[in-house]
Amino acid sequence: MGLRESMETGECTGEREESRASTETEAEIDARASSRRAQEGILRRQSARESAARTYARALPIVPVRARGMTIEGADGRRYLDCLSGAGTLALGHNHPVVLEAIRKVLDSGAPLHVLDLATPVKDAFITELFRTLPPGLADRARVQFCGPAGTDAVEAAFKLVRAATGRAGMLAFTGAYHGMTAGSLGASGHATDVRVTRLPFPHDYRCPFGMGGERGAELAARWTESLLDDTKSGVPLPAGMILEPVQGEGGVIPAPDAWLRRMRRITESRSIPLIADEIQTGVGRTGMFWAVEHSGVTPDVMVMSKAIGGSLPLAVVVYRDDLDVWEPGAHAGTFRGNQLAMAAGTATLTYVREHGLADRAATLGACMLAQLRQLAAEFPMIGDVRGRGLMIGVELVEPGDERGAGGAPDVAYGDPGTDPEIFPGPVGGGPRPAAPELAASVQRECLRRGLIVELGGRRASVVRLLPPLTISDEQAAAVVDRLADAVAAVARGHTDSGSPHATPSERAG
Repeated sequence: MGLRESMETGECTGEREESRASTETEAEIDARASSRRAQEGILRRQSARESAARTYARALPIVPVRARGMTIEGADGRRYLDCLSGAGTLALGHNHPVVLEAIRKVLDSGAPLHVLDLATPVKDAFITELFRTLPPGLADRARVQFCGPAGTDAVEAAFKLVRAATGRAGMLAFTGAYHGMTAGSLGASGHATDVRVTRLPFPHDYRCPFGMGGERGAELAARWTESLLDDTKSGVPLPAGMILEPVQGEGGVIPAPDAWLRRMRRITESRSIPLIADEIQTGVGRTGMFWAVEHSGVTPDVMVMSKAIGGSLPLAVVVYRDDLDVWEPGAHAGTFRGNQLAMAAGTATLTYVREHGLADRAATLGACMLAQLRQLAAEFPMIGDVRGRGLMIGVELVEPGDERGAGGAPDVAYGDPGTDPEIFPGPVGGGPRPAAPELAASVQRECLRRGLIVELGGRRASVVRLLPPLTISDEQAAAVVDRLADAVAAVARGHTDSGSPHATPSERAG
């Protein structure tokens, strides 16, 4: 099997190494050992020279040297199925031919690569394709602001925009949110410490802040928002805007209920509060619609976009209603907002996703993967919840030996004997067990050993996140589920509430 074929099929690292062990020559063995030493040296130098703020590199000690589609090859020759996809950036996977061709075309044309905010044919084509994909009700009256090439700057720009348009200063955001790492974006995120933004409860079936879950929990969250805005003694003046994620990603893959999202739209619209949809990770087909707000039929006033819109290269924009366009020239700028290569790659990506129906594909395949993972959850008590939308999937790890809601854990404690069940009945099943970040980290390590790259997120980093490219094949999807199942089984053998190990999927099949 050649490199291209094995990269496309995501051939299992363990199987490949086992099968070739008996056929390798001494020279090939020496070459592999040399590659491993080279990789170890690079990782040592990274640890010695790079910032302590690095994140992914700590949990994923690999050195990618080649990549195609969903498969990454490390400097040591090992291959991995990539379910991180640049934190959702790679809608078409690594080095998709249409993306590479778009980039080469610009490079070969002699076009300028840096133009600030000047008009270019490449930029014009990108805006045309982007507007073609926008939700109904926004495309016909949209304006676009190109920002510094990161989603967090698009969020900052959105905040500045609605403050300028309304003359108000406050912002509404939600518990569990993630909007970026610059000061304003961080202030609206769930892990902020210097809070200048009003926090609202985000509906969460598994860890409902009201101990309810389901429609009742979402209804209470909406009522809380209305009360806060309408109560003259709440201490919350009418804000400049509300920002939300249609699916909270870093918060633990928590889809917003469609009815609740429509309710937020009515609440904001009736009070002249601009609604900002953060589609940085959910956009471009990821959740089963081109934009995640389309599941609910909501048209926001502002949309912030990044990641996949640049086709793997840095790009970020704010799209908003034309009547909000009150900025003075230069009110928001950025030296690298005219990234021509990213616009070309982005146009190719947006077009490919639209023309090949990849959003529908994400919905279908994602539903299949969710069903399979929920079967896995029924077998392993350490899986507390499986949730997601499209190809944005989360598997929450919990302590399997604890009673649900017991132990005075800081998570919502359902089943408190002092709680009146007639007033606070709680969800069916009694509520969640305590989050298990150590188990989640162990599952991530076992996945990596099996040639599968996954991310952790959610409360206490206890949620294993799957963000495969939209081009993932059925065979690759099956391999992802199988490898994750094997990893969970391996961790469960050392940590079960019954004291008896679970069989691996291979052992069960045999």
